[in-house]
This record gives sequence, C-alpha cells and structure tokens, in this order.
Amino acid sequence: MPFTLAARAFTPSRPDRVTDGATETVQVLRTAVGIAATIWLLYAYPLRQSATDFVKDQAAQTFIGAGVLLVTVPAALGVFVAAARPPVRFVYLRRLAGPAKGFLALFASVLVLWGLLQDSAGAKIAQQLGMWQILFLPLALGAVLFAVPYGLTAVFLCVHYVFRTADVHEVLPGLLSPVLVWSLFAFQVADPSPVDAPAAVRTLFLFGPPVSVTALSLWELYRLRRRFGITVYRALRGGTGGP
Repeated sequence: MPFTLAARAFTPSRPDRVTDGATETVQVLRTAVGIAATIWLLYAYPLRQSATDFVKDQAAQTFIGAGVLLVTVPAALGVFVAAARPPVRFVYLRRLAGPAKGFLALFASVLVLWGLLQDSAGAKIAQQLGMWQILFLPLALGAVLFAVPYGLTAVFLCVHYVFRTADVHEVLPGLLSPVLVWSLFAFQVADPSPVDAPAAVRTLFLFGPPVSVTALSLWELYRLRRRFGITVYRALRGGTGGP
C-alpha cells in the first residue's frame, strides 16, 4: 500500500501528456547501467567507510536531491508560468495541481515521521493518554511503519519524476533534471570518494552521472521537438503540450 500510494502521488498523470517510449527506455537503461557500475565499483575496490555509512550517504544524497527540487521546482514553475502568454498561462496554472499534490504528499509523510519520532514524541504522547494509550500505540506504530516506506519511495520518485513537472508541460523535466544532477555534483565534489579507487575511476564516477543525465535531457528535448513539435518557445507561446 505505501508503495502504490507513493507511485500514484508522484507519477505524472495528465491524460494528454506526450510520452516517448524511446526516451523512457533509455532512461531505464541508464539507471540500470548506473546501478551495475556502482555494484562493480563496490566489488572491485575497498570501501573507505563502513557499509552502513555508505548506505547512509547514498540515502542522504537522495534526500539532498529532494531538497534541491523543493527549492528549484517552485521557482522554475513560477518563472515558466509567468513567462507564458496569458491564454496558455491559465492552463499551466490549472496543471500545477499535479506538482502541488507531490509537494503536499511528501510534506505530510515527513511531518508524520517528525511528529512521532522527534525526541520520542510518540512515546511521550502515549504516556499522557493513560488508558487510551492502548489505542494510540498501535495507531502510532502503524503510522510510522506506513510513513517510512512511503517517505523513502516518495523521495526517490519525486527525484526521478522531478516532482511531476511533466504534468505542467513535457519540456520541464528535461530542463530541470540537469539542474538537479549538477547541484548534487557540487555536494559530491566536497565529499571524499567512498572507495579507494584510482583517480581516473573516481573522476569517471564523479562526472558520469551529471554528464549522462544532461546528455539524456538534451536528447529528450530533441526528441520532443523532432517527433512532436514541442519546444520551450512554443510552450511559452501557446503550445500547451499533448497530442
């Protein structure tokens, strides 16, 4: 249930949204290659930190990505909608409901976890309820068990789908994805490599993700223009997307 609800909340769902099967396939392949390369890197070279710390760092990078999107996506959507011509601007304003649902869903899951886990707040509330804690404790435990997988899935999906910006217009994910990966690149440059690998290998794994995502984003925008006639200029001048 948490995974299904998170997928519904963070997957673009505009009925007339243009999708390109080739782009989606390449995106999946790139993700698979990235995972395989990371597994090879961890197998080929010793970690400079414990496995637990490595997993925490990877999770932290995903959360940082979500945090970057929380700042950049509203700003980018505001600029995009404001730059659009008045007739189509109102269409984009209505479509903001998709990204807004993603923001609210992520905020709600984080709020639940923070409220119940911060300084053992859930246990303290239960103690104050007296005999009613027998009802509160199962509900609180259920909320935590639901919110943890939901929140982790939500963070991953909101980064993958760039907070459902495709619901506003198809060009937005291709424009915003490079901003996200190069922002994460700035954080990774400041951190030491997690593995004891040669400099060439570390450089490849440092620059590979942002460069590949940027190239794929440019190809996605090219495919939208070549196959469907969708461009940023036409989006701002009145091409609202869709077939």
